[in-house]
Amino acid sequence: MQHDKVLILDFGSQYTQLIARRVRELNIYSEIHPFNKPPKNVDDYKAVILSGSPMSVRSKDAFHPDLSEIRGKKPMLAVCYGAQYLAHFSGGEVAESNTREYGRANLSFVEEDTFFKNITVGSQVWMSHSDTIKHLPTNAKLLASTHDVQNAAYKIEGESTYAIQFHPEVYHSKDGKQLLENFLVSIANVNPDWTPNAFVQETVEDLQAKLGDDKVVLGLSGGVDSSVAAMLLHKAIGKNLYCIFVNNGLLRKNEFSDVLEQYKGMGLNVKGVDASARFLDALAGLSDPEKKRKAIGNAFIEVFDQEANLIEDVKWLAQGTIYPDVIESVSATGGPSATIKSHHNVGGLPDYMKLKIVEPLRALFKDEVRRVGASMGMDKDLLGRHPFPGPGLAIRILGDITAEKVRILQEVDAVFINGLRDAGLYDKVWQAGAILLPVNSVGVMGDERTYEKCVALRAVESTDGMTADWVNLPYEFLQKTSNVIINKVKGVNRVVYDISSKPPATIEWE
Repeated sequence: MQHDKVLILDFGSQYTQLIARRVRELNIYSEIHPFNKPPKNVDDYKAVILSGSPMSVRSKDAFHPDLSEIRGKKPMLAVCYGAQYLAHFSGGEVAESNTREYGRANLSFVEEDTFFKNITVGSQVWMSHSDTIKHLPTNAKLLASTHDVQNAAYKIEGESTYAIQFHPEVYHSKDGKQLLENFLVSIANVNPDWTPNAFVQETVEDLQAKLGDDKVVLGLSGGVDSSVAAMLLHKAIGKNLYCIFVNNGLLRKNEFSDVLEQYKGMGLNVKGVDASARFLDALAGLSDPEKKRKAIGNAFIEVFDQEANLIEDVKWLAQGTIYPDVIESVSATGGPSATIKSHHNVGGLPDYMKLKIVEPLRALFKDEVRRVGASMGMDKDLLGRHPFPGPGLAIRILGDITAEKVRILQEVDAVFINGLRDAGLYDKVWQAGAILLPVNSVGVMGDERTYEKCVALRAVESTDGMTADWVNLPYEFLQKTSNVIINKVKGVNRVVYDISSKPPATIEWE
């Protein structure tokens, strides 16, 4: 089935992924492309959205998109930088703003127009720009203002071209989703038929056509992405999917056996490989975080390759790559977003493995992966699992790794995570874990003086991990958790709670 598609041209805004996600929430398929590398055939798209940008249109280095195949030919929504670009280069004027236009604002004037259907004066919007549109472009009609921003929204007469200086994709724009729906459904006539059920059905059919009777190997991690990818492939090719779950000795307490048991209930063909000793040997004496990551990555590839070679005639390697990984890799290699990393899941296969890659989730965001998993009837506990770093507890043990340190951290982590579940707090947290610090501190237990380890607890709330706030866990919960850890985990006599947000801190400590 052919779905209507929306093209988002990225000018480097920190919010570009949010635009795509908000559009997807309307059950409309959207794709992000760098403004300077648009898709060859824009006729494949029903509507176009121009993102914001950290750049100023008044700068000599301003980004110049080629809109000749889009403007006036397709419905177009220009957001922030896009709105200013249209004004600045089409007969209007953009100047530096006298007041800092950042944060919440309220619409003080709204013109009656399909674009603002069901949105009234007083609606809260989110501004984020230092320039402002002084004069509208040629043939423009004013649609909305705030108290500080006269030209907050406009449209071009005779075209389906709309422009706004605020960000509808940001949560703080209360009617942002409605505005996007008005533009995409009512104005651009996009059909909202991109649903989890449709995705499953079409993906399974595509996988069957692509893979035929070929064998596929997949490295399971116990996480959401690899598990949903496995279920899609299982639906498509059944016994020809070979899953390998490697225990690197750095998983959570009992996770290897618990996850294998869970997979058994899903009917997957899974082989568990306990390579704990091999990974601990590879990590011996390493303290530098990057060296630890590299050692774990190399050991995993060796173990995985060894196991994959035991399967005769395997042709494909399946990966749980998701859409943010793809976007970040594209941006890193020539798009406008300069601050984004390249991703280990995209093109990260050693040459000698000689397998073709299949990535059933590469079109989905994390929240969509969960919805697809739910539509296939997957266990809600598995789908609701917090993200867990690939290197596991190795990057939560600061300094070198020993079997004893892993034991201590596994025990501490189990107390913390189980405590969150028991207190009904687990689902209110995006990610949580414990960190073993490379310091000993003095304590007193009974009448004895101790000199033992300190652990830090970390819990954050986030939507995508790009930014995160620490969670204000109840004092009573922290107090109880601290007491249980110190009393039950041999080797720990001090517990602290990390109250740093990202940025400037990161979610993990290494």
